[in-house]
Amino acid sequence: MAASWALRRGTSAVDWCEGNYLISPIIAEFVNTISNVLFLLFPPLLTRLFHQYAKVVTPGIYLVWALLLIVGLSSIYFHATLSLVGQLLDEVAILWLMMAAFALWFPRRYLPTCMSGNRKLFQQIILVASVAGSILACIHPATNAFFLMFVGLPSTILMGVELRRCRNARVVRLGLRCTIIWLVALACWINDRLFCDMWSAVNFPYLHGAWHLLIAIVAYTACVLFAYFDAWNEVPEKVPVLMYWPTDKFELGVPYVVLQNCHRLPPDHLKI
Repeated sequence: MAASWALRRGTSAVDWCEGNYLISPIIAEFVNTISNVLFLLFPPLLTRLFHQYAKVVTPGIYLVWALLLIVGLSSIYFHATLSLVGQLLDEVAILWLMMAAFALWFPRRYLPTCMSGNRKLFQQIILVASVAGSILACIHPATNAFFLMFVGLPSTILMGVELRRCRNARVVRLGLRCTIIWLVALACWINDRLFCDMWSAVNFPYLHGAWHLLIAIVAYTACVLFAYFDAWNEVPEKVPVLMYWPTDKFELGVPYVVLQNCHRLPPDHLKI
């Protein structure tokens, strides 16, 4: 009975600033729903771009891109229905994406001494923590958004540490752009959450939609950067290089990692 209630529209306690059912009679928050489009577009492209990386470094990156897609689909369902189930799916998907990234790319040198650099053991602990976090998310859904922000803090700190160690100017510039976009995205989230009346007064209650677009860029960019750092830590002899699709002439487009000193794949492996 409770499960049936949670599936109903409007059962979530979270209701963003955008007015409900103003544009479509079947989509509660229209702009917040369609603004998840980048979460649907990036994963298939990134899966193709990281084909070489997956074969040589770790196939676990496919899981990260799959979870990025699931985050987008869950967010679409949540904002279209404002159901409690939709909210929980959205927040748990984000939790698993962050935890999967930690399990895959947390630098081995920072693992506790008792683990002796055993990444498998670390990943098992992360799995247990993810399951526990998912259960807690279902018990206290009202606090999930703030909890996820707190969980994201260690990744932000780790990003700063790795960028300070990096001597590749192109990578550092991408990291700085990612940080700036993240701060703008966070400002959009806070304004939509706390100052809705002000933004509604100027007829622009769409900052959460802007958050979706910006955080999608931040999420995949951060994953690309951590993939680059991990490749340099684990297989430096392969000479990982940061490149951009569809053209590498400018630092625009979609960044990805190529292993220059790698002959396991044919020369045309980058064709899309």
